[in-house]
Amino acid sequence: MKPRPEYYDYTYDMFIASIDGEQSEASRFSDWIDAAERDGVYAFEAPRLEGQKTMVHARRNDGTPLHLLNFSSYNYLGYGMHREVIDAAKAALDQYGLGACSSPVQAGTNELHKALEQQLIEFVGLPGRGVSLFSSGYAVNTGTISALMKRRHHIVIDKSAHMSILEGAQLARSKVHYFEHNDADHLKKILEEIAPTASRILVCTEGVFSADGDYGALDKIVPLAKSYGAQVLVDEAHSFGLCGKQGRGVAEELGVLDQVDYLVVTFSKALGGIGGAVITRHEIARYINWYARCRMFSCALDPAVTAGVTKALELAGGSDGAARRTRLQHNAAVLRGALEGHVNTGRSRSWIVPVIYGPENLSIPLADWLQRHGLDGSVMSFPAVPVNEARIRLFVTSEHDETQLQQCADIVRGAAVELEFTITKKGTP
Repeated sequence: MKPRPEYYDYTYDMFIASIDGEQSEASRFSDWIDAAERDGVYAFEAPRLEGQKTMVHARRNDGTPLHLLNFSSYNYLGYGMHREVIDAAKAALDQYGLGACSSPVQAGTNELHKALEQQLIEFVGLPGRGVSLFSSGYAVNTGTISALMKRRHHIVIDKSAHMSILEGAQLARSKVHYFEHNDADHLKKILEEIAPTASRILVCTEGVFSADGDYGALDKIVPLAKSYGAQVLVDEAHSFGLCGKQGRGVAEELGVLDQVDYLVVTFSKALGGIGGAVITRHEIARYINWYARCRMFSCALDPAVTAGVTKALELAGGSDGAARRTRLQHNAAVLRGALEGHVNTGRSRSWIVPVIYGPENLSIPLADWLQRHGLDGSVMSFPAVPVNEARIRLFVTSEHDETQLQQCADIVRGAAVELEFTITKKGTP
């Protein structure tokens, strides 16, 4: 590998904290980005010139045109560009205007929101439940957890859980515990210790973990938590609409859907929009509507997205959704198979295929190399993932074809050779 400029050895986490009052971390971070842009290697934030299709035109900030294989979009089922979904959004735009222009507890709620709530309940097959809609998926977790949990309560979180769950716990100011990823035995030890005196316990985990692409061990964790009187929140952001016999997520696939107290879903993945919801008991949903501060004091979900998401959910619940899920599973298996033995794909078993390249200081040159060779892949590094476990995160969709899957694998394998993170005999970079 060719020598790299010294500034490549800076990493994102080096700019997070500062002890002075001058915000020097912001200046130093900006200098880092400026240096990468001057050298023409800054591959992030390149504006897309069209919607999230499998091939996209983009442009770097220096004006360089790009034509890219798109594996960085979680438009998993292609509904973000579906004609019927777009038409539904356009019709709502004409009738209701650009935005809701009010809090959902005031004038921001319209009949489109009520229709989406009802469709969500029907889709998950849990009649009698309630829904609280949020204008972002991130806000579902921060708002729900901070509304329901108080200082004297306990929140127990899988160590690999999404940052929105962690921040929700921080906002709640509850007592926070972490169990090893998918480790029911460790969770049991924590629950044994706190359950005798705890007035309220919330266990938080996920359907598919977005950094590793593996399933949550819900068939073990959910019944265990319930046996200790704990409530359970499952974030199905990257699995809702994508697995299970009816597309209801990992909780359905593993047979525990009816035991989940708070089913968190987002609209930006399988449904191709933005926003999210928590599905729970009717009276609790009503409480969250008023006591989730990030919902109460934010504008309601905009009409066009609401109508588009509702149409996407309708399609996902029928034969079209079933066919797309089948293609998605097939495509993910094809890509994993093409990478197997060449790079470390970790414990993925889903449509999220990570390629773990290791040291954080490879992130700038790797992102640049991939983009210049025609691949748009999402790069993650510490603190989003553990130290020295930086990775490319490849999002497979139902719309990728076999040629595109093979091209993606070829480019990644070429990068692994060029930047020296091919797999070793032990299976790690």
